[in-house]
Amino acid sequence: MKPSLQLKLSQHLTLTPQLQQSIKLLQLSTLELNQEIERFLLENPMLEREDGDGSDFAPAAPGQAATASTTERSSDAADARNASEGGGDSEAAPAMDEGMDWSSVGSGSSSTRDDDDDVDYQEFQAAGISLRDHLDLQVALSPLTDRDRALVRFVIEALDDDGYLHQSLEELLELLPPELDVELDELAIALHHVQNLEPAGIGARTPQECLSLQLRALPASPERKLALEIVDKHLELLAERNFTRLKRLTGCDDDALRAAQVLISRLDPHPGSQHSTEETRYVLPDVVVRKVRNRWTAALNPEAMPRLRINQLYASILQQNRGQGGGLTGQLQEARWLIKNVQQRFDTILRVSQAIVDQQRQFFDHGEVAMRPLTLREIADQLELHESTVSRVTTQKYMATPRGVFELKYFFGSHVSTDTGGAASSTAIRALIRQLVDAEDRKKPLSDAKIAELLGQQGIVVARRTIAKYRESLNIPPVSLRKTL
Repeated sequence: MKPSLQLKLSQHLTLTPQLQQSIKLLQLSTLELNQEIERFLLENPMLEREDGDGSDFAPAAPGQAATASTTERSSDAADARNASEGGGDSEAAPAMDEGMDWSSVGSGSSSTRDDDDDVDYQEFQAAGISLRDHLDLQVALSPLTDRDRALVRFVIEALDDDGYLHQSLEELLELLPPELDVELDELAIALHHVQNLEPAGIGARTPQECLSLQLRALPASPERKLALEIVDKHLELLAERNFTRLKRLTGCDDDALRAAQVLISRLDPHPGSQHSTEETRYVLPDVVVRKVRNRWTAALNPEAMPRLRINQLYASILQQNRGQGGGLTGQLQEARWLIKNVQQRFDTILRVSQAIVDQQRQFFDHGEVAMRPLTLREIADQLELHESTVSRVTTQKYMATPRGVFELKYFFGSHVSTDTGGAASSTAIRALIRQLVDAEDRKKPLSDAKIAELLGQQGIVVARRTIAKYRESLNIPPVSLRKTL
């Protein structure tokens, strides 16, 4: 075959570094944006904050914040065009060492510190005590022998974060070295000591045992006696709201059964959760909505906006030595790109937010029941943006309103047809379902079919299966579990 040369012309979209950065910043949450800017500040001496203290992203009161979450990162050619336009498993119990010093365990857990004036005592107060530390403190004060105290701590280490013991005593016994000569009865006694600790219900192996332990810790009373009988023998009937059979088996009347049910409902099936060490992450709302002159208006939250600028000292030195800046010239350009892209990001968020507010003004006036159907396509067409760009703008971006803090995606939802030819938002239908359930007669709760019928009387045609799906999304139990005496 004879070699030859051919010329071919083609067009393709190339993402420049500036466009790639613009797309990336657009999809970041406020916390992630803060982290990205901190990285630039460390790497680029040409960039600095205007205030210089790095406090632009300090969170406000948790009541004004919303829980953050992570998001997927992706980019496409359409986004590039828009950017350029400015548009609880349980833990395994540890085995004891052969040469275990029983006396050292009995002294309780403690830590040493120097008497330093710089210790931040408020920080220690703010840090919550874990479940195991809380139980260990009680064990350290108990009148047990060193051996018994060590076995109790061994059982405590096998509890999960809710305070349950999911491993059997036989399984725990196998984890202990044979040289310690621990018998099964000793572990049973240790578990009994654990179940006598606070909070009540700790060390239970089943939810039924957990409730029973909490009831036994209460003062004796007729309703406590009946509640114990129900929990120990008829808990499934109570869960099924089979009150007729419960009264027949226990021989009680309506008032006694109602009192026992109230007592059981006040118990905590997860007694260890109050000592959870899991931290809640917060983000600042990006946009604040207020009513100005009878019009709902969106404005950027200044607390969430970074104040960046070019370092004038380095910039002046670079200007005086043109052609000799080396890497500083490129860093100056990168700093300018970042400042421009950050500003563009917030401008786009504001444009989309105001468009959402204009479309959902009835929600701000009347609440969820007035939410109208809205799609990403409608906002994208209105602002002449690509739908994927609107999707990125509304993900992990939050809006503070007089009705609470919401993610921008909250205002979008599917629609359900009405008999007048219109459409109702799925959010509004959920709100109506919630209102109907809250106002129902607890002795005769509404079935899904009845709720669908009531909505049909208001002109909203919804299938029973759709009602069931919406009800489950609202964490509303089925009709059989909402029935009371």
